[in-house]
Amino acid sequence: MASLNKVILIGRLGKDPEVTTFDNGNRKISATLATSERYRDRDNNWVEQTDWHNLVVWGNLANDIAEGRRNYAKGDLMYVEGKLKTRQYTDQQGIVRYVTEINAEKMMQLAPARSPQQSSYGQPYTPAPEPTPGYVPQNSPNFPDEGNDLPF
Repeated sequence: MASLNKVILIGRLGKDPEVTTFDNGNRKISATLATSERYRDRDNNWVEQTDWHNLVVWGNLANDIAEGRRNYAKGDLMYVEGKLKTRQYTDQQGIVRYVTEINAEKMMQLAPARSPQQSSYGQPYTPAPEPTPGYVPQNSPNFPDEGNDLPF
């Protein structure tokens, strides 16, 4: 049976990429990526849920970032492709810990960091119109089913 381990994310960098250079000359880039979704809850209030992802970059892509051929910064809107990896380590207190990371194989900047007055796609922010009171569209992905607290 074949398997596939592929992750595709679009989100904003949570910090500038950090470069680690090892004794053998290999480089590792570490960064975080935030992905968010908005939906309306049962009471018709907007809810925004943000997930944070740990990114790790190796090889030629890491070298390109470390040497400035790819200039990424905190707040940049990024497209990231890679593999999901979970590793374990033992902390200083002897407790075994697990960390899940995205080993990025492709990264592309979609938009530079935004100002607070811009939307996530670089356009001026325009609030969505308020819905008509009491109106709830049926079968809308933004409105949970009556018996389900999940937004999907």
